[in-house]
Amino acid sequence: MIKATYKKYILNFKQASGTSRGVLKTKETWFLFLNDGIKEGIGECGLFRGLSSDDRPDYEEKLNWVCNNINIGLENLLPQLQEFPSIQFGLEIAFQSLNSEDKFNLFPSRFSESEANIPINGLIWMGSESFMKQQIEEKIEAGFTCIKMKIGAIDFQTECNLLKSIRDSFSSKDIELRVDANGAFSKENALEKLKQLSDFDLHSIEQPIKQGQIEDMAKLCDITPLPIALDEELIGVYPVTKKEELIQTIRPQFIILKPSLVGGFKGSDEWIQIAEQNGAGWWITSALESNIGLNAIAQYTYNKQSNLPQGLGTGSLFTNNFDSPLQVKNGTLQYNNKLNWNLELLTE
Repeated sequence: MIKATYKKYILNFKQASGTSRGVLKTKETWFLFLNDGIKEGIGECGLFRGLSSDDRPDYEEKLNWVCNNINIGLENLLPQLQEFPSIQFGLEIAFQSLNSEDKFNLFPSRFSESEANIPINGLIWMGSESFMKQQIEEKIEAGFTCIKMKIGAIDFQTECNLLKSIRDSFSSKDIELRVDANGAFSKENALEKLKQLSDFDLHSIEQPIKQGQIEDMAKLCDITPLPIALDEELIGVYPVTKKEELIQTIRPQFIILKPSLVGGFKGSDEWIQIAEQNGAGWWITSALESNIGLNAIAQYTYNKQSNLPQGLGTGSLFTNNFDSPLQVKNGTLQYNNKLNWNLELLTE
């Protein structure tokens, strides 16, 4: 018999982080603990208020239901949690953790054995021009060769000037540039802005217009001068047939997968298969989870063997994250087995 419990935890940002949806100071998350009398497992349900499709009043009630029904097993629980993708993800991690020799080595690989690393993008948060410029300089100095800049919150021309300043010093062979608009452009001005952005030899732009404008996004993807990656567009799309319909209609150049938001590993696997069948590339990013969720995503991602930089550099954003073997070095995420996990903050 497995006993399951859960706990809410608030992650505090080291500094307020700006997106086009507002400024983030804290991030709520929930942990699932499984105990079979011999071993323990831990999973993270990375709820993202204001973005997750399971940001609902009955969220904790559903977690309670999961704990009361844990012994029907993962395969029987997942289909009943379709509308709660972050709980699906937390459950997958918790069961994988319970069933592993080491509860943190979920998908043993050269990455989790400290023999290989994962190239990641350096994330530039929105803010004043000087703040964004400072972040860019720091990321380049830290060895990142792929930089992702959030745009859409300050003056567009200022953002273009920042991108130009990078390109004046570094070609696309030296530094890969991605931008994330988080749906900030209107359908009327999006194409014009994409044309201006294409001058800077960008790798891609994430979610130029808000999700849900399927026809407009399809038109944009058809005539865009730079590759478009769907991100928020994938949230809340549950049945496989709907996922196929979305990708076949919009025909994006890339999709971006946040396991907490798209139904964990199972949901991500479905999206990846559909993307590959339809000629779209993909990469995986974290969604501001603690190091427990980030560790699970990183180990899963490494085993997918993508050759693109991933979005897994968010572990250092919080003051009260948990000590772990995860380290960002030279533009890569590494698992340093000489470092130990410490979850004391969870028991306080």
